[in-house]
Amino acid sequence: MWQELIQQDKELFLFLNNLGTSDWDGFWLFISDKFSAIPLYAALLFLAYKTYGLKKTLVLLVTVVLLIVVTDQLGNFFKYGVQRLRPCHDPDLDGLVRLVKSSCGGKFGYFSAHAANSFAVAFFFTLVLKHKYAYIGFFLMSWALLVAYSRIYLGVHFPLDVLTGVLIGLFFSWLFSKLYIFAIEKYLYDIEP
Repeated sequence: MWQELIQQDKELFLFLNNLGTSDWDGFWLFISDKFSAIPLYAALLFLAYKTYGLKKTLVLLVTVVLLIVVTDQLGNFFKYGVQRLRPCHDPDLDGLVRLVKSSCGGKFGYFSAHAANSFAVAFFFTLVLKHKYAYIGFFLMSWALLVAYSRIYLGVHFPLDVLTGVLIGLFFSWLFSKLYIFAIEKYLYDIEP
């Protein structure tokens, strides 16, 4: 059963990866670039500051940094623990992968830290800002979905790598949002709005 699932994952990867065209490569490279999200992160911090004030936003910033460190390092732990080859290193797919970049990263790819980090940030801010900004969740989750798909498009992750990253990002964002709410209610309840 496991081998059948892996085979279906490879087939789905090849289908999705080969949908790409050179006309769209630049867009997906931009979406996947971690630095392209800096304006989004700055806007989210500004919205948090408007909503919670300075001290609660500083606690939020520390929480988000810890959230990203946890999801990112967990990704590294799994990559070297599971040792599933990235599509571009998989000998079964030699010559079939549409690799957009000149390199595809490290040898192993389970699970996608890009997907985990983007969904962690998106869902965390959705949870802590949705009471003030009704459509923020739709926007942020759409952005995270684009980042996650970009990893398949670029040829560096299988769909199961991405799906696992999404689920891990969602879980840890929920957990860290609870920790953030606990911290501000316990220690900063009477400070600032």
